[in-house]
Amino acid sequence: MQIDTAAPVPRPESRCAAAEPCVRRRGRPRSEAAERAIVAAVERLMEDGVALADLSIEGIAAAAGVGKATIYRRWPNKEALLVDVVARLEAPEPQLTGGTVREELLAMMEFMRRRGLAKRSRWVLKTALGQLDNWPELRSMYQEQVLEPRRELVRRIVRRGVAEGVIRPDLNPDLLSEVVMGPILLRTVFWKEAPLDDPALAEQLVDAVFNGIAAPLPR
Repeated sequence: MQIDTAAPVPRPESRCAAAEPCVRRRGRPRSEAAERAIVAAVERLMEDGVALADLSIEGIAAAAGVGKATIYRRWPNKEALLVDVVARLEAPEPQLTGGTVREELLAMMEFMRRRGLAKRSRWVLKTALGQLDNWPELRSMYQEQVLEPRRELVRRIVRRGVAEGVIRPDLNPDLLSEVVMGPILLRTVFWKEAPLDDPALAEQLVDAVFNGIAAPLPR
């Protein structure tokens, strides 16, 4: 049985009084069940070994039990759908909470730690991210829609820290952001044998940046 929200829905009889204008509903509410089925279908196809470049809207629709129109109502093309699916495979996006600058950086670092663990433990995510290098168009979309907003989030925290006087104002915000996030990215991307499962790792890294690594000068 197919889940197809593209099927026509009968219109209810109008109950508007003659003296009262009718308020027409625009569009049709999205079916969360259909959306979950589509995302799950892409994941299953990837688990079966289908490469991202070989996925098609027709194949995804068939695997999800929906019509192609149901997919196109949510995503304008295959690339947008795949970027969304890969992003969902990762840890939930961090949200600024209004805490201290240190607390916000700690939350961002913890997000990156969990993302690194997910990439190591979920081979589907690892495979998907690895294939982005062979698909420049998809990688560009992922960079623009997923990675760049995260970088901007770190820059916002850094700029706030500079404005509040808790971060040095004489360094470029981009450089400061890279100094903060660099260690966890290094462990995730290059030093894959380095442990990421220590819950205290994020706090250790943030405090190392805040306190500096130079030994105190002798009096």
